[in-house]
Amino acid sequence: MSPRVVDPVARRRDVAEAVFRVVVRDGVEQASLRNVAMEAGLSIGSIRHYFDSHDAMVVFAVEFLIESIDRRVFEHVRARKDPADVRRPGERVLSEVLPLDDRRRDEAVLWLAFATAARTRPSLLPHAERLYDGLRALCHRALTVMSKAGTIAATHDLALETERLASLLNGLTVDGVLHPDRMTPELTLSVLRGHLDSLR
Repeated sequence: MSPRVVDPVARRRDVAEAVFRVVVRDGVEQASLRNVAMEAGLSIGSIRHYFDSHDAMVVFAVEFLIESIDRRVFEHVRARKDPADVRRPGERVLSEVLPLDDRRRDEAVLWLAFATAARTRPSLLPHAERLYDGLRALCHRALTVMSKAGTIAATHDLALETERLASLLNGLTVDGVLHPDRMTPELTLSVLRGHLDSLR
């Protein structure tokens, strides 16, 4: 009988997803090699075959999370079909980083957990900074497109509005994760729409 061939890319992805499930359920501190191995249905030795340390495993999971969100946001940017409908696609792109459904809520939980852990775990700090900068880049791009299309007033300082919008998205994310019964998806989207409308 020939040995089973394991796809290393798929196995790393499986481990990252196991990390996500543990972190969403129990927090970053519980994402040990042992717990992640149990979650993934693997031995610790199998995990160590792909990651030489706990930090390497968690860092890979954070990178995988960032790339997944980036890819989905980029797909939304490319999917805009009506050039006259600028605000709605901008709203849809921005809403991809808000906890509006189970998948995005889990991503928001992960983002908050990893960003908080980066305060005391230096290996995670560059990735927390990447998340921070990436959100602002997304906001700036959306506002620039809307400004060029005339759907927000040209008098706005885009650098300042980028910070305001990023801070709004951060606040909505935190409230949506910590108080989902109060900051509901419907209210979250209404607040975002109201803010974009106020920039006209």
